Amino acid sequence: MPSSVQLIRATTLSNAEYAYAATAPKDARLIFLAGSCPLDDNGTTVAVGDYAGQAAACVETMKHALAAAGATIEDVISTRVLVASSTRTDLVAAWKVVRDAFGEHDVPSTLIGVTVLGYDDQLVELEVVAAVVD
Repeated sequence: MPSSVQLIRATTLSNAEYAYAATAPKDARLIFLAGSCPLDDNGTTVAVGDYAGQAAACVETMKHALAAAGATIEDVISTRVLVASSTRTDLVAAWKVVRDAFGEHDVPSTLIGVTVLGYDDQLVELEVVAAVVD
């Protein structure tokens, strides 16, 4: 089933690697995921010290949470990528993994450098909102 999310391009704005806006139909069910963290089944942080590795783990966690809510990555309407660093290269390393995971479904996204995240050795967290029509 195709996604109900409509990505909107703003041709008067700079050419970003994501849509500037997205909409869902009025009868869509919104799904707000908790931040996806780079944790294994035991709750231990994976890929310690590796921004890209932790971003990949967050993407996998997100996909499982979406599936549990009856959605897929194509139903995501926006993302927020939090990276515990003040160095742009660290933020970009995490961003590239997330961007690549979304492929052509390049939803509106925000990339944020933060001072610390909740788990020991955690460097990346991924927040998403999705919309589905049941």
